[in-house]
Amino acid sequence: MRGFGTGAAHARRDGSRMRGVVMGGSRRVTLNDVAAASGVSRATVSFVLNDDPNQTISAATRERVKGAARDLGYVPHGIARALREGSSRIVVLNIDWGLEGNYSRSYVRGLDDELAAHDHVLLVRHGHSAPQSTQQVLDTIAPRAVLRFAEAHLSGHEPDEEDWKSGFAAHAALQITYVADRGHTRIAMAVPGDDSPLTALRRRFARATTDRLGLPPLTPFVVPRPRDAGTAAVRAFLAAHGDVTAIAAFDDDIALRALAALQDLGLRVPLDVAVIGYDDTEYGALVTPALTTVHIDAEAHGRVAARVALGLDTGGITRAPGHVIERRSA
Repeated sequence: MRGFGTGAAHARRDGSRMRGVVMGGSRRVTLNDVAAASGVSRATVSFVLNDDPNQTISAATRERVKGAARDLGYVPHGIARALREGSSRIVVLNIDWGLEGNYSRSYVRGLDDELAAHDHVLLVRHGHSAPQSTQQVLDTIAPRAVLRFAEAHLSGHEPDEEDWKSGFAAHAALQITYVADRGHTRIAMAVPGDDSPLTALRRRFARATTDRLGLPPLTPFVVPRPRDAGTAAVRAFLAAHGDVTAIAAFDDDIALRALAALQDLGLRVPLDVAVIGYDDTEYGALVTPALTTVHIDAEAHGRVAARVALGLDTGGITRAPGHVIERRSA
């Protein structure tokens, strides 16, 4: 279990600020300390720091209280605040195994930054967790919201116009269109060996794209681990589908397995078979030939998710379209 919190990270780096949190090395700074330093009552400090809209407090007093809190390094007590507000200012994000990559990292970055801007902290949990373990975490921290990465697609969400414009459907179509534009008409799709809803959705998007382009449907096949098994799978697939000239992979990990298998079989990439990945992980640039792939910046998607979780307006956030990183494999 790993947490990402911009504010917490800044506090850890600022040594003087952390020293102020524990006065004299023995106790936490309290509202009473801030009140004494700013020359107002404890209640006034509470109203200011909680930004109570029902209190009429002058701008000068508010600035004096906030300045004293900053100087002393006052940190609100999370449990007490959670009791007041009904939940903590923590948002939990669960990411399933196999979904880590550039997309998820940029999504987490945007989610974390936007939550921090609204005085909330992000806690990220990776991989499968037993329901009991998950409930223990939720009972302990009383989060403001719990998110699941790619929840809409994992639960069978039907793509809408936005998906085809700058979302999952558009990015999947971008991959197929790229190799089709380079003359490939017989394209295979290397997929994971599981029955993830995301795999089925990608195949649907690919079918919609080939239909639009007037191409035959992509033929799916699995490139398993370890390397010998992957090579055997690619050999068997190409023996049965000798007209295939390009492989579009579900992600960069599977694309790299396909590259290794093709090289083991003595085939030239991209002259004999082109390969294109998806999600632009760092390893694609380190192999020979370097992997052509689809890059997706999901920071804006994370920012939107943060605002939705906090019940805020999502206007003004522009989603950057995905684009192909052109290297040598395709």
